[in-house]
Amino acid sequence: MCGIVGAVAKRNVVPILIEGLKRLEYRGYDSAGLATLNEQKLERQRVIGKVSELETALKDNPLSSHLGIAHTRWATHGKPTKKNAHPHISNDDIAVVHNGIIENYSQLRQSLEIQGYQFNSETDTEVIVHQIHYHLAQGHDFYAAVQATIQVLEGTYAIAVISSKVPNRLLAARSGSPLIIGIGIDEYFIASDIAALISVTQRVIFLEDGDIVDIQGDQCRIFDLDGEAVQRPEHLSQYQADAVERGEYRHYMHKEIFEQSRALTDTLEGRIHNGRVLEAAFGPKAQAIFENIEAVQIVACGTSYHAGLTARYWIESLAKLPCRVEIASEFRYRKPLANPKTLLVTLSQSGETADTLAALAEAKRLGFGPSLAICNVPESSIVRASDLVLMTHAGPEIGVASTKAFTTQLLSLLMLTVILGRHAGMSAAFEEKIVTAMLSLPRHIKNVLTLNEPIKQLAEQFAKKEHALFLGRGIHFPIAMEGALKLKEISYIHAEAYPAGELKHGPLALVDAKMPVIAVAPNDDLQEKLKSNLQEVHAREGQLYIFANHRAIMQDFDYIQVIEIGEVDEIISPIVYTIPLQLLAYHVALIKGTDVDQPRNLAKSVTVE
Repeated sequence: MCGIVGAVAKRNVVPILIEGLKRLEYRGYDSAGLATLNEQKLERQRVIGKVSELETALKDNPLSSHLGIAHTRWATHGKPTKKNAHPHISNDDIAVVHNGIIENYSQLRQSLEIQGYQFNSETDTEVIVHQIHYHLAQGHDFYAAVQATIQVLEGTYAIAVISSKVPNRLLAARSGSPLIIGIGIDEYFIASDIAALISVTQRVIFLEDGDIVDIQGDQCRIFDLDGEAVQRPEHLSQYQADAVERGEYRHYMHKEIFEQSRALTDTLEGRIHNGRVLEAAFGPKAQAIFENIEAVQIVACGTSYHAGLTARYWIESLAKLPCRVEIASEFRYRKPLANPKTLLVTLSQSGETADTLAALAEAKRLGFGPSLAICNVPESSIVRASDLVLMTHAGPEIGVASTKAFTTQLLSLLMLTVILGRHAGMSAAFEEKIVTAMLSLPRHIKNVLTLNEPIKQLAEQFAKKEHALFLGRGIHFPIAMEGALKLKEISYIHAEAYPAGELKHGPLALVDAKMPVIAVAPNDDLQEKLKSNLQEVHAREGQLYIFANHRAIMQDFDYIQVIEIGEVDEIISPIVYTIPLQLLAYHVALIKGTDVDQPRNLAKSVTVE
């Protein structure tokens, strides 16, 4: 989603702003811009497209300043045009960058137009900058004008503001959208993501909702929603600069697919002892909380939702607890019935997903039980808002299409299943069996990654395809859903997933000689049922591509292509079978020539509703 960077320093901050924007490119965006203050004059540069184009524009018209703000925009209100790009300026006095959505912008715009303000963009952000200018014109000082403005905003925002009237001063505020302060030596930075600042500092402060930060030269003060001065704790981020480099890989996504064995190892590390999952890995209050849980409610979006759907099979079949899974954006408006003994599990790679955060807040309001966040970013909002936390330890994930975050979420959910099962009477012997399977995961992943070349060859058959159908049964149906999502995300091929048993209830009408059908077919109790479904596809001349344990399993099918995965324990097979589907999507996208890491219209961290 949109990215913010700002800096106040005794050196030229423009290179810092540009480097920060580059490190936020993975979030997805369609335009970029920055504004600086030079001798009490606001100067601005905006472009449509990549940050590299902003760099080129700055070479033709260089900017230099000790104070500046910058932004990458992902279009919400208004098309991706230069006039809609940030920063926005009011009367050559105020410049603002903004993440979020202002829900009452229409009313604010009408009021400001009555006051004589002219709008040059289609964005909701422009009401913020004019509103601040309006309050300045009424005699407020800079801080009071910003404070008065945010009091009338409805919706979510993270903003950074500079003014030609007050050089060497930057104000920022947040409500619902993440914003952090970076601390240097006699200099300060602000950003929407720690990744933007790792080249200049690892000392950070996380602002809370309602906070306003006032940076003047080498001084930084924070005020809460009531205007009271507050202290927020300083953290030393563990984020490493080299963790977001591609290295020898052509794309971040390919690199992250191949990092999954290490990511799963890191997620297991320190959480297994003597054949048991350590309950303390979920937090100091875990035992007291888990022993009173009677049901589980999972809320998530996108890929994380598919992880939740997979976990439902584990939780109900292995832990013997009822489990519901819901898309966060639906859950928050459905008015679900709350049970204080239901564990509310939120899944989010970034920990800043707006709908998931809102669902968590709504669950608390309704009276659901304690909350558990499974997340990849320790400094994120969802982690700070939850009772229990299990970090996935996937490391930074830059590609928009999630890979290692998904598989580490699955592993984390399997660990949760073990803990819940233990409290529900799971035997120590059965727990040890599951743990043994989990510990074998890194080895299995390495083996599956050796299929990169045959999957690459398979992908060539998709070069001219416009549609694809993914099939799975039981716990592998959500994995088929994830495979379809990956293919359409990065190759732009229309792909859908169905439970194989549903074919005859409608989807079979889509199958013809031009339709590739991809099936996830491990050797489990449902394989014979799946074979019957595949016969239905063959009878309609559908092109079958099967991911199976080994070719002999599909010996009745001499007309299909089989990718052999090898023998895998049934408990962990959903995680293992995810990898070849990721590779398939990646190689098809390469053939299609799409932007693998930053697919069109998508953002990595969806911080708006």
